[in-house]
Amino acid sequence: MAYEPVIGVEVHAQLHTKTKLFCSCPTSFGLPPNTQVCPTCLGLPGSLPVLNRRAVEMAVRTGLALHCEIMLTNQFSRKNYMYPDLPKGYQISQYDLPICGPGWLDISVNGESKRVRITRAHLEEDAGKNVHDVPVEGSGVDLNRAGTPLLEIVTEPDLHSSDEVDAYLKTLHDLLVYLEVCDGNMEQGSFRCEPNVSLRPRGHDRLGTKVELKNINSFRFAKEALEFEISRQTEALTEGETIRQETRLWDVQKGQTVVMRSKEEAHDYRYFPDPDLLSVRVDAEWIESLRQTIPELPSVRLKRFVTEYHLPEYDAKILTDSKNLADYFEACVKLFPQPKTVSNWVMGELLRELNTANTSPESSPVGPEHLVELLQLVEEGTISLKVARDLFPEFYASGKTPDQLVKEKGLVQVSDESVLEKLINEVLTQHPNQVNQYRDGKETVLGFLVGQVMKASQGKANPGKVNTLLKQHLTS
Repeated sequence: MAYEPVIGVEVHAQLHTKTKLFCSCPTSFGLPPNTQVCPTCLGLPGSLPVLNRRAVEMAVRTGLALHCEIMLTNQFSRKNYMYPDLPKGYQISQYDLPICGPGWLDISVNGESKRVRITRAHLEEDAGKNVHDVPVEGSGVDLNRAGTPLLEIVTEPDLHSSDEVDAYLKTLHDLLVYLEVCDGNMEQGSFRCEPNVSLRPRGHDRLGTKVELKNINSFRFAKEALEFEISRQTEALTEGETIRQETRLWDVQKGQTVVMRSKEEAHDYRYFPDPDLLSVRVDAEWIESLRQTIPELPSVRLKRFVTEYHLPEYDAKILTDSKNLADYFEACVKLFPQPKTVSNWVMGELLRELNTANTSPESSPVGPEHLVELLQLVEEGTISLKVARDLFPEFYASGKTPDQLVKEKGLVQVSDESVLEKLINEVLTQHPNQVNQYRDGKETVLGFLVGQVMKASQGKANPGKVNTLLKQHLTS
């Protein structure tokens, strides 16, 4: 029997606020354990939560970008469970009255558009982190992260393959980064996902028993975990086994999912409205004012890059995958209005160096104005395209301007016709057979002769002028 995967996804995105959701502790990453805590995020008796307005604003802006219904009245509840990284014994979350109701997000999978329905997006506080590699016997808990604002975005079970989930996660990730509500750093846990996957006989409507894959912070791991889980469930069902509703972890070392616990239901958490927090009311006018702050989103920008700059869709997709890279490209085009040339350099030389250095466009030592300076040297004929490309790694690493490097290395392109004439005469004298072949109609020989002149000039000759002058000599 053939089975069809049915997948829904929960994403936990840390909101990029300076302080936590219910207290004024900072949200900075990487500081010593338990140095960013206070009575509120430690859950000490007598402490009271105070809602972070900025987090609510970010949630509303995200909801608008996801075409969600913004709930004018929403409420925080207590989600009760005991775990070492949850000092209060409950998590403040939203349950039956979330801030963002139904919406949707369009994704592209293998060139085809697909709409993924969003069930809800709600605010909640993050838990702390258990640490198992402490230099003492046992484990520790770091509560710096406890209370950091999260936006949990939940889909309907609209996805049916690991490729579709991968496209959804990347599209949502880019949208959140464009909105500047989440830094998207998956290694630091700012963007984590929990796919829920079940199988059913192909063509049937009834859903199977779902298994949740917990806290995955890598696109690759999400894809691998789903592919393993789909295979595991298919094999189990084929052999007549029953799938258990449970939560599983992805074991990177073993390349398989492993059982974490049996899956809880909502009633297991004993939700009830948090008595320390009033209901949140947002008015329509404020929502509309936030709508005006939503920037041009990735899908819209991609289409504009194709129509306005006449770029291939492939180029536009790579450039708009990162907001900072798209901004960099547009800054270059304003100074050097040749979009395709700029695109080639940004996607080629610049991205190669950024990837090697594992850094982002906004941290590049080569700013837009410096890249344009290099392109202008090529455009003016001061250096050849080959020299510019060979020079780029040193240009990137040195911090020097293109003009400085070109002068230091004596790389100025030779365009003086008297110098080129001398080189051309020498090459023609040395290669009489090729000269005769060209004059007999074998025009492909011209490339060989141009190459010989370039070699004689140590790559400094202006290839355009060499080409023109050679043709004049050969036809005279």
